[in-house]
Amino acid sequence: MLATLAGTTAASVGTAVADLRLAVEERPAVQHGPAAPPPAQRWLTAAVRTDGAVERIRRQGRSKAFTKPINPSRMKRVTYRFFNDDPVDGSDAFPDLLGHQRYADHAVQLLRDVREQSESGVLALIGPWGSGKSSVLKMVLRRLREAQPASWSVAELNPWLYSDLDSLTAALFSEIRTALPKGARWSVARETIRDFGVSVSPLGKVGSLFGFDLSDAVKGVAERIGGDTSTSAAKTAAAEALREVDRPVLVVMDDLDRLTPDELLLVFKLVRLVGNLPNVYYLISFDERTLLDVLGRSALVGGERHRASEFLEKIVQVRLDLPVFRERDASKLVERCLAALLGKLQLSLTAAEEQRFARAYVNYLQDRLLTPRAVKRLFGQVAASLGTLAGEVDLVDFLLVTFLRTSEPGVYRFLGRHRAELTGSGFASALARRRQQPDELAEVWRARLRKAGVAEGNLDGILSLLASLFPGLAHQLGGSTSEPPEERRGIGSSDYFDRYVVFGVPDDDLPEAVLTTALAQLGSGAPGVEADELWLRFQNDTQRIARRIRLRLRAGGSLPVRQLLIGMAELFASLPVQSQELLSPRFSVVIIAQDLFRTLEADERVEVLDQMAASASGAELAALVLGDAIEPSSTGPAFAQESDEWVVAAHTAVLTRLEQHLTAAGGRPAGELSDLDTSLIWRWRRLDGSTARRWVRQRLDDGTWDLLPFLTELLPAPRAPWSTIDADVLESLDTLVDRAEVQALCDRTEVPDDDSASAQLLHALSRTLLAEAGQASGPTDNPTATDHEV
Repeated sequence: MLATLAGTTAASVGTAVADLRLAVEERPAVQHGPAAPPPAQRWLTAAVRTDGAVERIRRQGRSKAFTKPINPSRMKRVTYRFFNDDPVDGSDAFPDLLGHQRYADHAVQLLRDVREQSESGVLALIGPWGSGKSSVLKMVLRRLREAQPASWSVAELNPWLYSDLDSLTAALFSEIRTALPKGARWSVARETIRDFGVSVSPLGKVGSLFGFDLSDAVKGVAERIGGDTSTSAAKTAAAEALREVDRPVLVVMDDLDRLTPDELLLVFKLVRLVGNLPNVYYLISFDERTLLDVLGRSALVGGERHRASEFLEKIVQVRLDLPVFRERDASKLVERCLAALLGKLQLSLTAAEEQRFARAYVNYLQDRLLTPRAVKRLFGQVAASLGTLAGEVDLVDFLLVTFLRTSEPGVYRFLGRHRAELTGSGFASALARRRQQPDELAEVWRARLRKAGVAEGNLDGILSLLASLFPGLAHQLGGSTSEPPEERRGIGSSDYFDRYVVFGVPDDDLPEAVLTTALAQLGSGAPGVEADELWLRFQNDTQRIARRIRLRLRAGGSLPVRQLLIGMAELFASLPVQSQELLSPRFSVVIIAQDLFRTLEADERVEVLDQMAASASGAELAALVLGDAIEPSSTGPAFAQESDEWVVAAHTAVLTRLEQHLTAAGGRPAGELSDLDTSLIWRWRRLDGSTARRWVRQRLDDGTWDLLPFLTELLPAPRAPWSTIDADVLESLDTLVDRAEVQALCDRTEVPDDDSASAQLLHALSRTLLAEAGQASGPTDNPTATDHEV
């Protein structure tokens, strides 16, 4: 997948990128999304980076490089040590996964060549942090130690353990002495190495290292006073002994770039001056850029980088530059780490998810994951933090967010501060952004990224990554995204954002597994704790639960439609009419109920509507659902016709229920009508205006209701001085009460001089009727009262 997108060929990667060690364990995998078609049937469309530009290509059929689809259900499970950063030696227990063994073999051969041409030498293994230098050293040492017949002795020295030159010198000669074989043939060389170490190091530094009693050492030093006691004589003796035994010793020192300037100079002094002995060779490793920076801070170099380079050239005779971590190697490692992660979590990616990750890798991650350690660190962090979120979030989004958290922590921290703007849930910020051009907005975001610590060269890449996660940001920048984030449980949705930043499902959120179980319980007719939790969340977080049910409906999942509709109807009256969100809880329920109802079979619809209408609040929702089904929309014809058999039966059932629920209200004064009563009257009028009119007319005629109190309760209260009644509201009212009767009411009624609801309504009605007659007074641009809230 990634190899194809990165522009690599189908040629075998050989040992350059070795296969992961596989642990075969037949275990069913959880499909992360809908079943994907076989890779051979896929069209791979990808963004491929070429010379810094992004171009679109399309490949038909299965690429030869895309040989292992990332779907654990079709592959053996892969295990990987994400949290182990120890170097490997290429053995069966610690296999080489990156093809470094070939380079280690090259280093071993180079050691032999150097030995043939020089009595001593310093070789340097050079590569950036995390590129695998320590592993190459381990592989070199393993090859030398396992060689038959044995031809090298190996000494490992860790300069970090010693704080001064004397201690480090004593340690060096102790390690060389220990590395030599223990036989009699080597005894002279071992003793002369010890003597040389003693001569150049204070006694207190060498006693424990060389393993002898200090009193004997003092005695030996006293004996030398009478003879040749110079350090040069001891070095000469050691050199002759080492030359005679003709057994090369390789001293390995790793991570020199992590020393302080003074410590680094001590090591180099030791290697080039004190430790320059026949058959003693040094293999050191470091990140050159870091080491030059360290040298530059020393008094010897004085901050001049060219002098630091010249000094390093005097120390190192042979450079072993670790091969570059190629794009194809990186993409292969990413693929294998991803496969291991999916196997560990028992997940799989759909074809669309594979393509999304491939594009994200090529466009945003490839230039940042430049070492094996960087790749391993990313997937290790994902494995550590995904945990119970597996199946609760979009895996590709989580990978990208984890990249931000580990590589750009400043950006990750500001996601929460700009949550509303990024997810499009903040109206004020959205309105403000509309006044700015995309280029201006892009600069605003670049400034934020700079403040968050993003390097200048990474600004556009990180901004593009954020735009891929957050469609609201993409829209601000003049782009677009094809898939709404809520459909994949992405971080760009306000419903799922918090899951990505709290490393779990928040307490005020409903886990996907709980939702799935609750829906199954409702469908089986055996509600349990999960179903109770669903209805509790439905009441307290209506819009989000409604959106999540709608997502499952759009995805074609099986839903207990009948039970959902009846349950929503029972709770409809308890839901708030107003909300801080664009859609009120009630309106959100109306929308999802209408969508659910249309999935029912025709022979189920009448019974479901009748059951929904069994309660007064449910009758309101049932009337709204039925009315929507028989009214054409702005984009197409009606779902059903009034002459349809089921519509006729449903019409009768719902009207019967409405009249039953209004019976008590019809016997009380109009001023005691509740909001639910007036809502039911409006729903009745919408379904069958003639019968609703007769029912209202009967109560006005027999004196049970007075017209003014009835209108005061039925019509929305004017919201501002000089308000009028909306023309659509008056037109709807005409179905229930004659316009002439309303005009007569206004003419004969003296308007109270107060702010009562009836006084405000009379003023609004009078202005509206006068305006219709062409005799309007007062401002001509009066605000109007809005239509009645559903």
